[in-house]
This record gives sequence, structure tokens and C-alpha cells, in this order.
Amino acid sequence: MKTPLPLKRAVIRLASGRCEYCGLSQVGQEALFHIDHIHPVVDGGATALENLALACVSCSLRKGARRTAPDPLTGKPVPIFHPRNQRWSDHFRWKGCRVAGLTPTGRATVDALKMNRLLAQGIRVEESLRGRHPPPG
Repeated sequence: MKTPLPLKRAVIRLASGRCEYCGLSQVGQEALFHIDHIHPVVDGGATALENLALACVSCSLRKGARRTAPDPLTGKPVPIFHPRNQRWSDHFRWKGCRVAGLTPTGRATVDALKMNRLLAQGIRVEESLRGRHPPPG
């Protein structure tokens, strides 16, 4: 289902133009970020503001239709971070240009979405030089 333009704009505004998973700014990126169904449509998720998040292409494609991922410390499946129901700072923190998972959900999300891949870290270094990293808040 195609997301209506007013709803897309609301998601982008709510996300302050940043990936709600890894924090990357849309500014300066060639590829347009995706409007991600947090709870996937194939699993009954609605196309509604409370179920939509702005996601960079990498996070969106890696998350796909998953709702859970294994915690790298325990191997147990845990929910992937939910940007509408959870606060980013409760599950993650910045360690320079790396994202550190603080909770099972945070660790699983960092690992599943490969949030610390070399390219992402390189982009964050450039973003920090431009005053766009770390994200506010």
C-alpha cells in the first residue's frame, strides 16, 4: 500500500528528517529514506502514523518484515526497537561514531540493522565535521 503524502510528511517531520533507527540525517544523502512499517503490513501492521518510521535505506532493507532479532549476548529473540513506543536513549547511546546497544532490544537492533558497518561510521564522521552528528536529543 502506498503511503499518502500527508502521512509521509508527518513521519518525516516527527523524525526530524533522520533515520529513527541509526540516527543518520537525510540531508546530504543521495537515496531518499523509506517510510518503514514498524509492525509489517504482512503481519497486520497498519499504515498509520503510530506504525510508521523514517528509515535510511540500509536500516529499512535490513529490518525488512522482522519484528524480532536475536540479542547477540544471549541468542534469545527480542523485539527490534520500536521508534513510536520506545525512546532511542533508553536503548542506545553514542560512542563517538558508533551506536552502542544498552538493552537486549538495543543490542539486537544494532546487530540486525548493522548500524556500525564501516560505511555508516564513515558517514557519521563526515556528519560530525558538518555539525550534524551526533543527532540532537
